[in-house]
Amino acid sequence: MLDLVLAIPALAGAVTAAMGARALRRLGRTAPPAGPALPASILKPLHGAEPGLRENLLSTLDQSHAAPFEVLFAIPGDADGAGPVAEAAMADRPDVPARLVVDPRIHGPNRKVSQLVNLAERAAHPVLVVADADMRVPPHWLTAVTAPLADPEVGLVTCLYQGEPAEPGLWSRLGALGIDWQFLPNAALGEAMGRANGCYGATMALRAETLERIGGFRALAGLLADDHALGAAVRRLGLRVVMAPVLPLHVQAEASLPALFGHELRWARTLRLLDPRGYWGMGLTYPLVPGLLAALLAPRGLLVLGVALAARLGLALTVDGVLGRPWRMGRLALLPLRDVISFAIWGLGLARGTVTWQGQRYRMDREGRMAEARVGD
Repeated sequence: MLDLVLAIPALAGAVTAAMGARALRRLGRTAPPAGPALPASILKPLHGAEPGLRENLLSTLDQSHAAPFEVLFAIPGDADGAGPVAEAAMADRPDVPARLVVDPRIHGPNRKVSQLVNLAERAAHPVLVVADADMRVPPHWLTAVTAPLADPEVGLVTCLYQGEPAEPGLWSRLGALGIDWQFLPNAALGEAMGRANGCYGATMALRAETLERIGGFRALAGLLADDHALGAAVRRLGLRVVMAPVLPLHVQAEASLPALFGHELRWARTLRLLDPRGYWGMGLTYPLVPGLLAALLAPRGLLVLGVALAARLGLALTVDGVLGRPWRMGRLALLPLRDVISFAIWGLGLARGTVTWQGQRYRMDREGRMAEARVGD
């Protein structure tokens, strides 16, 4: 009887996988927005010389954009290892207006937002584009994420992203697969259903005057989910948040299984805090786990497992097709392990606890405000 109970979430997850595949195919067919190129300042906070950083920064400098733009990199102090990497990247692209800002001022526990406060003060253009250090962007990215802002009813532009391992190690590959096979189709489905109301912090573009109306980046400096809060604030102004049809690479560098767990558990607990009911529903996106348990309990559970496996493989192949990735058996063979890890992280995310970010441990309250965790928390 228990195997039949387990069949319910497994089959529901198979349906969700099929819906996610359809939503992602639709996203892949979306044409880039037609609009004038807008002058823009790219704000890129940095923290440490993480793997792949040089290539990430060069991709930001190598934008094919018809309007003037500048790139502002930020580090909190001269000792930060990202500084020499940024200087070398700028030296390789001397014709691109770019500079490194060294500013130790901290405006709240969210160190990334503190750097954005410092960068925004120095921006020269009327459109601001926030881009995370671990994003590797195509040459048309800047145009794609700023063109919709020519419409005065659009207040903010964001985009989804795909995964890319920084090196061939197992944990970095699994981190990238979690983005490709779970985050990306689930987010695409949420957007298609009008349920996500997403603002994805890896890329956020808005007019400087819009930012000023919501109190600037300082209003977000105490929040962990600053991207979600920024999107919500823009919507409260009566402006729309739109998603550009461009998928930059989120470069994943995971040195170990604990490092992978730590990063993804922070995302999981943040999502649970923002949308508790939606977070419970995420449990249905891992159908292989209940399918496997059903198969272990009774022979008829093998059929349930087969359906769940077929749905997840179909989703993985659809994602890889949309992203233009070649079919590889070694990549697909990691699907069961990736789903088991994801399910374990989802389960741990149900419990309240601390999160680790940039080497610091934090607790969050119900409004998403951050406070450094005390010893013993």
